[in-house]
Amino acid sequence: MAAVVSLVLVGTTLARSPESAASTPVTVPSSPVGAQLTWLLSITALPLSTSEISGHFDATFLTQISPAQLNAALSTLSETGSLKLLGLSHLGPTSLMALVSFGTTAYDATLGVDDSGLIDTLLFRPALGAAPTTWTGIDRKLSAIAPGVSFLAARLKPDGTCTAVHSVESSMPRPLGSMFKLFVLGALANAIRAHTVSWTQEVTVTAALNVGGSGTLQNEPDGTSLTVEQVALDMISESDNTGADILIGLLGRSAVEAQVRKWSAHPALDNPFLTVSELFALHYAHFPAMAAHYVALKPKARAAYLSSTVDKVPSSDEIAATAPRDINTVEWFASPDDLCRAFGGLRALQSEPGLGPLGTILSTNNGGIGLSSTTWPTIWFKGGSESGVLTLGYLARDEQGHTYVVIALTENPARSLGPTATDQLVQVVVGAFGILH
Repeated sequence: MAAVVSLVLVGTTLARSPESAASTPVTVPSSPVGAQLTWLLSITALPLSTSEISGHFDATFLTQISPAQLNAALSTLSETGSLKLLGLSHLGPTSLMALVSFGTTAYDATLGVDDSGLIDTLLFRPALGAAPTTWTGIDRKLSAIAPGVSFLAARLKPDGTCTAVHSVESSMPRPLGSMFKLFVLGALANAIRAHTVSWTQEVTVTAALNVGGSGTLQNEPDGTSLTVEQVALDMISESDNTGADILIGLLGRSAVEAQVRKWSAHPALDNPFLTVSELFALHYAHFPAMAAHYVALKPKARAAYLSSTVDKVPSSDEIAATAPRDINTVEWFASPDDLCRAFGGLRALQSEPGLGPLGTILSTNNGGIGLSSTTWPTIWFKGGSESGVLTLGYLARDEQGHTYVVIALTENPARSLGPTATDQLVQVVVGAFGILH
């Protein structure tokens, strides 16, 4: 399991003191993850020694955040007081979620351990209070997150048909960020069904295919061989950009475009279907001249321009930017209705012979939603983000066998979304599933 490291330094001030919030004693479970929580609560002095840190955190975690960085983050968090436990939820032998405080500042904490009982996941996020319990509350919270919102909460029938329970402009296409990878996964599943590609087929990671941003395949040594299944797992569970481009290259752009036509009512918006490296070049290299030229072209001319010009731009020409860039013209696009069809299509494909790995690929990362695994034994997730764009998509099956899909697409072409936008949108999704169930 990949380490999840996010020591958020902006919390929510408690309306009442931590002492009163924790007036009822909270019992820490006697499990491997409970033991690590007990250790975290016992920390009274910082910095922690390197030996103590290595005795509680697994090696993968420590490749993502060094002991010095960990100490610095914990020191900042604890400036207002020591760590206190206010409540526990979603308990398991290897993971838990808790409400904690540092002084008067509250956080939702996620803690996970590996097979050896060492911490491999540690996440502190601002505590946002209770999730909305009405559709009116959902709509109000969505409108506070971004000026552009499309939303769908739907029942998914066995035949893959989506029946809306609540929606906000659910037929409106919006920029997706990395949620486009659902279409790549669908094209891959169809290629495997047609026996033109196999899960065990090996692909090679090369320097020419490496893409920055999310994921870890970009760090693999040049020439590393991986199975198609591992690349697909990384593409979805870690939103690996290099993995996405490897699979688009393997399948061919036209195959992904054909998949878009099957699921989307707006296929022209994704023609040609961009690779991640192409989107990065258009957003961050020679901007705005190259992007403006691309947008002015017709689709067939765009494809030729990608091949002749954009694909030849070295990543060293890209200059990072914090403000949104052309998110309504140079991106991947779909509506919540389209994405519900995508989730329904993937569920149907997953039940076919040889396509069972789709379930593992889509459920390895649940997007931090924190739903009870007893009530919701199956949760699939894919989301996406870039400056001005935040999207979340979930399929969940409850203990009675009913399946629901919740899609939330938000955008602000003028500026980046707020620092707590992801947490607020997750809270909306949690509230939606609560209402649906």
